[in-house]
Amino acid sequence: MAERPSLAEAVGAGRRAARVSAAAAAGFYPAAYLLDQPVTAVYALFTPIAFGVLSPVPGPGRRRAATVLRAWPAAAVLTVAGTALAVDTWSAVAGMLVVGFVLTFGAVCGPRLAGTVPGLELFYILACFPPFAPDTLPERLTGVALGGAALVLCEVAVFPDPPDPPYRARIADTLGLADRAARSLVRGGPPEPGTAGRLRAAGRGLRFSQQPAGSRPTGAGRTDRALAQAGSATRRLVDQLAALTEMRPVRGDQASQELLRGVAAACAETADALRRARPGTGPERIEEMIAQFRASRDGPPGARVPRSHRVLLWQSTVLTVAVSAVTVRTAVDLAYGGRRPVYGLPREQFWYARTSTVRLFLVRLDGNLTRRSVVFQNAMRSACGLALARLVAGSLDLSHGFWVLLTVLTLGRTTAVAAWSAVRAAVVGTLAGALVAGLLLIGAGGATGVYACLLVPMMLIAFAVGPLEGPAWAQGLFTLVVSTAFAQIAPVTWRLAEMRVVDVLTGSAVGLLCGVLAWPFGARAETRRSMAALLRAAAPVVRATTAAATGGGPVDGGGPVEGDGSAGGRDRAVRLTLHRLRMAEGSYAQYRTEPSARAHPHRHPDGPQRGRGRGRPDEDGPGRAREPDYLATLNFASRVMVGAYWLPRTDGSPDLPPAALRWAREAAEEAEAAVLRAADFPPGGIPFRPKPPPAPTPDTPPHVLSLLADVEVWLGALASDLRTGTGHPDSPGAMTVGAGKDTS
Repeated sequence: MAERPSLAEAVGAGRRAARVSAAAAAGFYPAAYLLDQPVTAVYALFTPIAFGVLSPVPGPGRRRAATVLRAWPAAAVLTVAGTALAVDTWSAVAGMLVVGFVLTFGAVCGPRLAGTVPGLELFYILACFPPFAPDTLPERLTGVALGGAALVLCEVAVFPDPPDPPYRARIADTLGLADRAARSLVRGGPPEPGTAGRLRAAGRGLRFSQQPAGSRPTGAGRTDRALAQAGSATRRLVDQLAALTEMRPVRGDQASQELLRGVAAACAETADALRRARPGTGPERIEEMIAQFRASRDGPPGARVPRSHRVLLWQSTVLTVAVSAVTVRTAVDLAYGGRRPVYGLPREQFWYARTSTVRLFLVRLDGNLTRRSVVFQNAMRSACGLALARLVAGSLDLSHGFWVLLTVLTLGRTTAVAAWSAVRAAVVGTLAGALVAGLLLIGAGGATGVYACLLVPMMLIAFAVGPLEGPAWAQGLFTLVVSTAFAQIAPVTWRLAEMRVVDVLTGSAVGLLCGVLAWPFGARAETRRSMAALLRAAAPVVRATTAAATGGGPVDGGGPVEGDGSAGGRDRAVRLTLHRLRMAEGSYAQYRTEPSARAHPHRHPDGPQRGRGRGRPDEDGPGRAREPDYLATLNFASRVMVGAYWLPRTDGSPDLPPAALRWAREAAEEAEAAVLRAADFPPGGIPFRPKPPPAPTPDTPPHVLSLLADVEVWLGALASDLRTGTGHPDSPGAMTVGAGKDTS
């Protein structure tokens, strides 16, 4: 059963409807009645609908107004292109194929572009239909300008929405909580009740799924990439702090106390920099403290400082917290400091720091230019569907044929099941709307004043109710809107409603056909495939990183390029894993928007999901096992990357005793094998738990003990994510030592 819209959603829809209706009326009525230019009136009417309803631009009013202003040149170009290519059906079809693919695929570069894509496509759709009338181009462009200008003014002046908190402010608030938690750990004593829960809840609150669309830093530019990395590292930071608060505190550990003070100071300073949207003083101070910690926790050179295994794990976990603090601080400086050099830090972790903006966008586009990318699949599905609809409408010479393409544009879904559901509802709504519109046209006849009085109320109702109540209401009410609008431009009869039904039915058939033939199962299969590819790419990174950290050198088995312990082999494996991680994140992002994922979610730390289906919660249907926890799989890959960046020591790997070196090799091989098995998502999950390192001998150097504890904490966190991701029944709900969530 569909969920009812909340009061906030209803109020927001009402405000948006008022702005769009006011803008459409401000352009339509003067053009139709004062200027007597029906072509201008049509474009002035549809421009606010395009940018305000068909593709509601995210963000507060001023940002939406700026986005519309930036999109206006593109709308004008598409209007010109559609007008020129309307010379015959095949040229219009070819143009629709190119425009549909380029706009939809280019949307991967940022949320603002993605928000305007359907609206921009509408400008080409309107212009590419007969009659071929290039002499009307000035009127068309005038209508686009009138409608755009009216919408810009209304976005700022008519019931503006309150601005959403920016993502940087949410990170800053979370860092403030981390600052207080770290200071509490420094003071000692029992932690405040509920501290761990608040930290983890704050981390979950930074996930993109919890942010308004206009606040998510998902663009390809440096600022968005850096803010996304800062949010990811902040989530890891607070979850690691939560793990520390749940451990029994270690008394008298001055090295850890000093580093935690540095973490608290870094969190406070970074939060202040985020609130001011200015770069901070840089991560150099906390980096120095990490270096001092690594030296002081082992004692003076040549000394034998006895430390229990509990102390070693505490210190290694404190170190992971500090590493996350460095990542946050550096990412924030890159977000607001431009192309700054990154000294002393892993170059691969901040690879975008010195890369030009154009190159960053090209990297994003190139990474998705594969048939395995859901972005590519959606672009192809959309482009082919719109081109086919244009071919059918042109071949059948349908009146108001652009309604066919508009139907495909509004009812397009990423799965065949969702497409059928939307089409079924839209057809019912259109038939009901056409019946009412036909009665209205018969009753009012040629009384233009009646339609003029009804248009604005119709738009208010349609644009407020339609987005909230689904395709049936949206199509039915929009049928009334276009009927009352076109009745003011030219003489019409009840057959206009009949044409609307025929066009919507034609568009629905085309959209459903594309939904069935082009990737009909949406992102579900692709998500599983991309997660498996991600795990297979990350497996050799685990082994190579362990070898590089412990000085084990190349480990027998595995590929000679991606799996060896050399710097070059490890770098290649890291780059491949990064690419696979981006692809998997894209697939997962779409998968979570699809009805099958919402109705039958896997279990994950966020708890039960809304919209659960009728079947058993652990199954997707009779006899079908529940979906793996893909979020934990993404967490696993992120943690693999963190270890690859930070575990290998810059001062060279120590000479480990044979027993310790053997443990490191065996643990890495077992982890790699477990990850490869996990890539098949076997029923029952993967029960992988790394065995602890061998007991130290009296002459084991302290720095060796510290290194082994660092590796143990890392492998333990990977094992926890792996068990959770594959659905092993022994997977804990809470994190193990050092574990943290790090994904959007």
